[in-house]
Amino acid sequence: MNPTIDEPRIATPTEAAATATLVASLTEAPSASGDEVRALSELADCLEVRADLVGDIGVDWLRERFAGELLYTLRSEAEGGRGTVEPERRAALLSAARGYDFVDIEADRDLGRAVLDVVEPRRRLVSWHGRARNLKVLRGRLRQVSGVEARLYKLVTEAQRSGEELVPLELLLGAGRGDVAAFSMGAIGAWTRLVAPRLGAPWVYGAAGPLAAAPGQPPVERLRVDYGLPNLRRASRLFGVVGHPAAHSLSPRLHNAGYSDRGEEALYVAFDAPSFETFWREVALSDFFDRAGLPLSGLSVTAPHKAAALAAASEAGDLARGTQGANTLLPCRNGAAATRWRAESTDPEGVVGPLRRGGIALEDREAVVIGAGGAGRAAALGLAAAGARVALANRTESTGLAAAESLGLAFVPLEELVPGDFDIIVNATSLGHRADDPLPCDPAGLRASAAAVELVYGGGPTPWSRALAARGLMVVGGREVLLHQGLSQFKAMTGTALPFEVGAAALGLEMCR
Repeated sequence: MNPTIDEPRIATPTEAAATATLVASLTEAPSASGDEVRALSELADCLEVRADLVGDIGVDWLRERFAGELLYTLRSEAEGGRGTVEPERRAALLSAARGYDFVDIEADRDLGRAVLDVVEPRRRLVSWHGRARNLKVLRGRLRQVSGVEARLYKLVTEAQRSGEELVPLELLLGAGRGDVAAFSMGAIGAWTRLVAPRLGAPWVYGAAGPLAAAPGQPPVERLRVDYGLPNLRRASRLFGVVGHPAAHSLSPRLHNAGYSDRGEEALYVAFDAPSFETFWREVALSDFFDRAGLPLSGLSVTAPHKAAALAAASEAGDLARGTQGANTLLPCRNGAAATRWRAESTDPEGVVGPLRRGGIALEDREAVVIGAGGAGRAAALGLAAAGARVALANRTESTGLAAAESLGLAFVPLEELVPGDFDIIVNATSLGHRADDPLPCDPAGLRASAAAVELVYGGGPTPWSRALAARGLMVVGGREVLLHQGLSQFKAMTGTALPFEVGAAALGLEMCR
């Protein structure tokens, strides 16, 4: 008999299992050799074959290459897939029941006797995907699916605005069950996939390759590298980065590596928030995290929300006010849910830190920052505070002039910039990031002794960075910037220091400086 959900019970993170079952969703047909399937045996406990995307694959062929359990899923068009309709659908499910360990049967179309008589309870994964704007609706869905005996019940909601992604987590919090996987799909709900297993959800899904099985599904390799899955370290505090988009952020990798090294009981996730104000009101200021035993204890903030974060805070440090934006929000707690937050900025340290570590003396050096946005203002403020003589350059003269005047700095229109006049040059724009982009300045015009800083990080050096390095100049890349501002942020959030070597290793940096 299945547990009742009429009497909610809080399942705290300390009650959750020490490990989760990591499921890799196969969404592209494998090669004839199946080497990529063999590789997945080292990453995942279960392989989900999305038959609506890859077609029929022989079970014996799969078992020769994948060591774990096999899940067959024929996702219907009604629930976001490309599955066939009756009677082909029913025939495919019945065939899968003869060889797969689990068969995903959709609650709205597969619960007839023809399927249930063949797919035995221990092989059933009863699923539902759709909108559920409140907890009452989702509890009703859980009652519906729980009427059928199964190994696992999967309830996935679609979050269209911040706050809606809390509904499946609220369900887990009250249900107190170990046979329900509930989370929210889409970019907004992606973070719920990481919190759900700490509230009792036994399975976590990740993409086997570059094509996700559902919106917001992270690669299974990232689940392991950034979050340590399938292991679930104890967590009594939650941190995260807020941005739009946020899935690309390396901050979870950096901070979670620090928690593991320092023995911190904490988890760091990425919050995608199209509207900071909505996220702040519906998510950050909700009491959900305290009730879940994972109080929200600090937030990193990235583009485009730094100004909004500063406006939302009750108080702010000098650097946040000076840069007109916050990259760090810290709760002011009095034993209850935080309603007052303090805004800080560690962005200036992201530029100053790696230059100093590289042996660059900043006092009385000539520096120019290209870009008058929040990142540019932070870089300029940090360099000026370190004693450099700083000028601000910008494509839009009115914007750049206003920013320079607010910071008490000189301004140079970008088209009049003479790169050779400066010892340090910082690119705080989108220029020079792609192969067909114009460069922020001509690398040939820089002094041989100049140092350059590129604020953006990605899969590798930008074209501008490569051109500078080809001249033998010192180039600080975006990951070094992230590391140095992150070290300061980690200390502000946790009260403990993240060792430089640990952070550098997490970000794949071979630091010789």
